[in-house]
Amino acid sequence: MKVILASDHGGVNLRKEISELLEEMNIEFEDMGCDCETSVDYPDYGIPAAERVANGEFDRGILICGTGIGMSISANKVKGIRCALVHDVFSAKATREHNDSNMIAMGERVIGPGLAREIAKTWLETEFLAGRHANRIGKIADYEEE
Repeated sequence: MKVILASDHGGVNLRKEISELLEEMNIEFEDMGCDCETSVDYPDYGIPAAERVANGEFDRGILICGTGIGMSISANKVKGIRCALVHDVFSAKATREHNDSNMIAMGERVIGPGLAREIAKTWLETEFLAGRHANRIGKIADYEEE
């Protein structure tokens, strides 16, 4: 599995935590920044990361901003992306099992590093259940083609 990791200024610290987790899990990843705490625009990081997942360069992506909301909205504008805003472990597991999410977004101002690591680990280790859920994902993909 290859993962892309990105944040805006509001997610720099949490992104570093997730980077360490990916190293511990021996998951290949690229950290595309940002590396500053001065204000930057989340679409400048979220959209390019989502495009790289959508084109198959990466299997999954993890995005972080202050709330996770801006990053998730930006990523979901990219065709083929199913980015879930996640701040609890149950939702992290459910979005993989039921929605086959290929990206998640989290908010550094919403959750702490320990929970963020647990969320990311759960999401990375959970497989899509397919079955009836595949039909639903198919309907989303069909809509994107219209």
